[in-house]
Amino acid sequence: MTAALHSPPEQRPLLAAIWMTGSIVSFSAMAIAGRELKGLHDTFEILAYRSVIGFILVVGVSALLGRLSEVSAKRLPGHLIRNIVHFSGQNLWFWAVTMIPLAQVFALEFTAPLWVILLAPFLLGEQFTRARIVAAIIGFVGILTVARPDFSNPDAGVLAAAGAAVFFALTGILTKRLTRAESIVSILFWLALMQMIFGFGLALSDGSLRLPTAQTLPFLVLIGVCGIIAHLCLTTALRLAPASFVMPIDFLRLPLIAVVGAMIYGERIEAPVLIGGAMILVANLLHVRAEARRQSRVAT
Repeated sequence: MTAALHSPPEQRPLLAAIWMTGSIVSFSAMAIAGRELKGLHDTFEILAYRSVIGFILVVGVSALLGRLSEVSAKRLPGHLIRNIVHFSGQNLWFWAVTMIPLAQVFALEFTAPLWVILLAPFLLGEQFTRARIVAAIIGFVGILTVARPDFSNPDAGVLAAAGAAVFFALTGILTKRLTRAESIVSILFWLALMQMIFGFGLALSDGSLRLPTAQTLPFLVLIGVCGIIAHLCLTTALRLAPASFVMPIDFLRLPLIAVVGAMIYGERIEAPVLIGGAMILVANLLHVRAEARRQSRVAT
């Protein structure tokens, strides 16, 4: 990763695309593994075991790099709020994966940046702009196209996926606050530790805990490892290239998971999901480009 960040500028788009391939494959593998665990582990157990694997990886790699000293307890309340929000979003996401077509889950997940547009003025003091309002309108038309809501009989899976996107947006905002004073190592450490505690605590709340079996252990390990790899790849790609370049590549997750869902689970590839997803992508790109222009003007 360090070598990639110091590569010549002309090579960075290609390297970013390669890293994004890792992110796309990892997120897709997590969704498939989550679907395979349906009825075998509840979402609390999945996140508990995933966090154990994540905690081992974070502590082990940080120790090898000599960065464990960066872990700080000065902002525990901020970490606690962030991880409650993120844990809630992850639970809703894994629940949605077991209830509705995978392509629909991914399309609704891509709305998280649009929720940031709406929430940032209230939580970060940012202003609404014309570009943000236009992006939000296009994006939410895309949401309605993907979800095709029946207001008389709401689909629980669609509501879960949409709710996950809102919680992911809040997580992004809270993470932005933390990164002003916290190391990424400290953020990842408290994320894995707190979510491990939340997961086991809630999994045991009904008096039972299903242990991994020979059937489920490979999928739990896959979720844990791919969760770390996906975010590492995405973060690295965003450091190598602008978001306006990276986001369209990330969007390839939608048609890919639609094909995978059709091949493995017999899910129909529905035009409204792809059309609505494309509208959500356009809305996100409008927002990214408007922000890039704004930051360029500020720098000038």
